[in-house]
Amino acid sequence: MNQGKTIFAQIMSNISKYEFEKCVERYKGNYKVQSFTCLEHFYVMCFAQLTYRESLRDIAACLVAFSTKLYHSGIKNAVPKSTLAEANENRDWRIYADFAQVLIKEARLLYKKDNELLNEIDNMAYALDSSTIDLCLSLFPWAKFRKKKAAVKMHTLLDLRGSIPTFIEITDGLCHDVNILDKIFIEPDSIYVMDKGYVDFKRLYKVTQDKAYFVTRAKDNMAYRRVYSSKVDKSTGLKFDQKVKLTGYYKKKDYPDYLRIVKFLDSETGITYVFLTNNFILPAITIAQLYKERWKVELFFKWIKQHLRIKAFYGTSYNAVCCQIWIAISAYLLVAITKKKLNIEQNLYTLLQTFSLSVFEKTTINELFIKQHYINNTTQDYNQLTIFDL
Repeated sequence: MNQGKTIFAQIMSNISKYEFEKCVERYKGNYKVQSFTCLEHFYVMCFAQLTYRESLRDIAACLVAFSTKLYHSGIKNAVPKSTLAEANENRDWRIYADFAQVLIKEARLLYKKDNELLNEIDNMAYALDSSTIDLCLSLFPWAKFRKKKAAVKMHTLLDLRGSIPTFIEITDGLCHDVNILDKIFIEPDSIYVMDKGYVDFKRLYKVTQDKAYFVTRAKDNMAYRRVYSSKVDKSTGLKFDQKVKLTGYYKKKDYPDYLRIVKFLDSETGITYVFLTNNFILPAITIAQLYKERWKVELFFKWIKQHLRIKAFYGTSYNAVCCQIWIAISAYLLVAITKKKLNIEQNLYTLLQTFSLSVFEKTTINELFIKQHYINNTTQDYNQLTIFDL
């Protein structure tokens, strides 16, 4: 049994301190800091995520209660509530955003062969979507969304090979989803799967010019003319596969090239979908299957909202909100990396639930998930003579 490292320390051992310090130095995060460094701040906030702490007071109280076990977990001392609040307000959130990119790179390598559909495709595939997090307008006036409501949007680009977020942008609730296409670096030969909210032909044409592909849904009022129809196997649910060109002065000007429309009937739900893409190479059924994979980004949003602390925030400034979200993503990635490196069969939900109760236990992570039924067959032997024979 491991008598040295706690469960928390074993999870944090996946952190490259060299890479972390590079991120800290880039933004002078430890400038004039004497005791509570950026790394300790990261540890404490990860502890809060893994143990489902609700507030700064909650975090500080728990750290005091487990003060004798903190040293072996990488946290030098219990942190006062005011110190943690100040760190959330003043530590540049880009430190944790940049370090999350380091973890993303590592996680993507570990999960690159986890999708059977995409293993048959040479292209990288990403799903782009956003999720709105409701806030209190009086506490978060900078995040105005409606007349009496505040919100932030978390725009996420998810690598479909392993459900790993590769790009996250946090904006106020008024930012339209389609604007995020201007901020994403488009990788040549990659496929970007989006819903119809991202249909902006000028921006989609830029994706085509960058030699990448998109798969989205056509709007009901889209005007076009058919150029050519390909044969389809209607037993698979496909209705037609057409090569088209947009009509209308502005639409034709925004996207002057050919497009492909695939109509598909989902036998499970009975819903008919009309997909729009610039990829003329992949089979029509694969286009439909790729769009179905987009559901993974919805599941990702649902998962992190349920199992990480990104709906209730420990601070009210934009910096504090960004710090918390990026560290929450980092905690998610660290658990995902731990699962893959140790070949743990249980899902991430089971891992998080187990870690929440055992972060300060001194045992190996694998032992927590070994299914064994122990039977005590030992006999009592007191190494002395019996007085009475029974």
